[in-house]
Amino acid sequence: GVFPFLQKMREKCFKSTNGTSPVWCCDVSVKCRCKWRWDSSGLCSYCRDKVQNRTCLVSSTFTYFISSFIILGIVGMLYAWLTFSPFERQILSSTGLSCQEDNEGSWAIGVYYGNDPFSLRPIEQENIWSDRGSAWPVANPVLTCASVSDASHPSNFVADPFLYIQGSKLYIFFETKNAITKQGDIGVAESLDGGASWKHLGIALDEEWHLSYPYVFNYDGQIYMMPEGSEKGDIRLYRALEFPLKWTLERVLINKPLVDATLVEYKGLFWLFASDFERFGAKKNGELEIWYAHTPFGPWRQHKSNPVHNGDKSSGARNGGRPFIHEGYLYRIGQDCGETYGRRIRLFRVEVLTKEKFREVELPVRIEESKKGRNVWNGLRQHQLDVQKLPTGQWIAVMDGDKAPSGDRFTRYLLGCISFLVLVLLVILLGVILGVVQCVFPLSKCFSSGKRSDNFLSWVHPHVTSRLRRTLSRLNRSSSLIRDRAHFSTCVGVSLILLCIIFSVFSVCFGVKLLFGGNGSEEPYPVEGQYSQFTLLTMTYEARLWNLKMYIKHYSRCASVKEIVVVWNKGEPPNPLFDFDSAVPVVIRREEKNSLNNRFKVDPQIKTRAVFELDDDIMVTCNDLERAFKAWREHPDRIVGFYPRLVDGNPLKYRNERYARNKKRYNMVLTGAAVLDGKDAFLRYWGNEADQGRALVDKLFNCEDILLNFILANSTSPRSVEYIHPTWAVDTSKLSSAAISRDTHVHYSKRTDCLLRFSELYGGFPLKQWDFGTRSDGWDY
Repeated sequence: GVFPFLQKMREKCFKSTNGTSPVWCCDVSVKCRCKWRWDSSGLCSYCRDKVQNRTCLVSSTFTYFISSFIILGIVGMLYAWLTFSPFERQILSSTGLSCQEDNEGSWAIGVYYGNDPFSLRPIEQENIWSDRGSAWPVANPVLTCASVSDASHPSNFVADPFLYIQGSKLYIFFETKNAITKQGDIGVAESLDGGASWKHLGIALDEEWHLSYPYVFNYDGQIYMMPEGSEKGDIRLYRALEFPLKWTLERVLINKPLVDATLVEYKGLFWLFASDFERFGAKKNGELEIWYAHTPFGPWRQHKSNPVHNGDKSSGARNGGRPFIHEGYLYRIGQDCGETYGRRIRLFRVEVLTKEKFREVELPVRIEESKKGRNVWNGLRQHQLDVQKLPTGQWIAVMDGDKAPSGDRFTRYLLGCISFLVLVLLVILLGVILGVVQCVFPLSKCFSSGKRSDNFLSWVHPHVTSRLRRTLSRLNRSSSLIRDRAHFSTCVGVSLILLCIIFSVFSVCFGVKLLFGGNGSEEPYPVEGQYSQFTLLTMTYEARLWNLKMYIKHYSRCASVKEIVVVWNKGEPPNPLFDFDSAVPVVIRREEKNSLNNRFKVDPQIKTRAVFELDDDIMVTCNDLERAFKAWREHPDRIVGFYPRLVDGNPLKYRNERYARNKKRYNMVLTGAAVLDGKDAFLRYWGNEADQGRALVDKLFNCEDILLNFILANSTSPRSVEYIHPTWAVDTSKLSSAAISRDTHVHYSKRTDCLLRFSELYGGFPLKQWDFGTRSDGWDY
């Protein structure tokens, strides 16, 4: 049974070659010369009998598809080579199983301080310094998946933090998702220095079901924990036997699968706020219930108005932390799950709370959300806050955050697969336009009336088979229509070919990025478990304002950049509040004298020990900045930068990086892209022994970086410079007529003169030479 219209197409497309062998050129025949029927040797059916005589080449369709995907594969690899960092991020944990990419996110925990619970600031704004890991200052997050040191419980993320204050000791109880079992356990960390540094003590509670939201409180001289275990179908209360690591089940409080349950004592009763998403009619993440009792042990009774909330999931109904009392008012913290799960926290003041009535009003949350997006630990989500008052009267809080939305991994993989599917369709469409692909679907291959086909599709209803045949036939006929109307010799055809090529390149790049590029974040690197920040400093003037705007927009999004200081040497300075698109504060420091020495001036307004000197005409990735900063924190007495030089010879001569590469060693790093100790190095630079050197810098308007290398090389440190290889670097000075290094010959001549003069001033040449490729992580190759 061949349908009449298919039979007509067969008759229309049948040709005879010299009255001998028939050749099927049509869309629906499997005997088409260069179509879809292949033997084991990979040749079309028409060519199979003639391959021995070498009169027929491999199918043009087959060649087209193979060539297309090879070319697009090369495009994808080139895109990955240009955009992906060649340096593999190290997982700094006790076990290699920790910190695996998880579809629920990569939650971490930060610490905040304030004079009241409504003016909380992150720890990095409190200017708390720690010598551990050269964290000057300490920055959030203070706990990550890498902080969990228990080898039997490797962690994918940490979330749901609750504080417990015991004298001068601080404890954080939190959910840690086990990377092996994929369920939540309760971990605990301790701080002995007010929250600046934390030590993971171990797993406090591990049950056979998922645990989270470890609400810890004190009652009648005992310490209790009420974690969420809704998977078990009830709420359980545990009592500490040996705080903080040993707990025993005290009792089951409520036989309902309540979620994120918290309790608070208020006006003579204990009130329990929780959500029951299994209640009939309950809206997930939009429902809230209240229970009350005379003691935490119950019996617990439901509020008369339950559920007190049952609406939109962005309303903040679901609990987002511990309720607290301030100046007689009760405050409840909820989480907004509108855009994604745990998008942000919301704050409510309870106006009425009785056994029959409940009313609350929302207040603004004065915790500023970061503008750095995926590059910062809490750039996209923060969904739990626990704020408490310290014995000193100051308030402290812990909050979790994430840099990616819920389900980000699945979404990226899905979109990546769709991109490659679109790519295949574009390749087929291009082949149809070029006339290389004659048919989209080989109907006679799939729907032959032979017995084999009948047996193969015997389970398919005949009506379905016929409809499918008609649909595929229409698609094949449409390919002929496209080929006729959009021939590659016409303007329409050429336009479609160009569009197909452009969109194919875009699809392969987009798919490669989604499937192999990770979550797109350029994260900071911890040192000894601590994070820190640096100040980015550049020097410029009005002729380079366009450079500066691009510079600030890019680098202000880097995770460890605390603020950007612009040394303005000449002209009318811009307004830092209105002229820049910046995610961090921008400070314009106007100088009276146009001098290159100004970049190393001691500035008491700089709040970090690390200063990253970066010329406004150099563009590198945020990940490159983070790697250089990590290397500096490991050795803060060094200049760590991206541009190495080798100065040698007799007499001394200044040369480019290629010379150092050929010699396989270096002894100087240019400070136009380098991080250094802004306190020690700047004081040395402005010391009396450097007066003549600074005068020469002013005279030649050059060589300030060489002078600093000479000064630090004469210090007591055994090594003063270290090179870090950037993923890529773009020098936009070549596009500007205002760059002092635009004339390379004159520039190098001045710097050679500086080398000779500085050698005389410092009684010789102190710069020691170092080999490339000595770091174990390969960052200095």
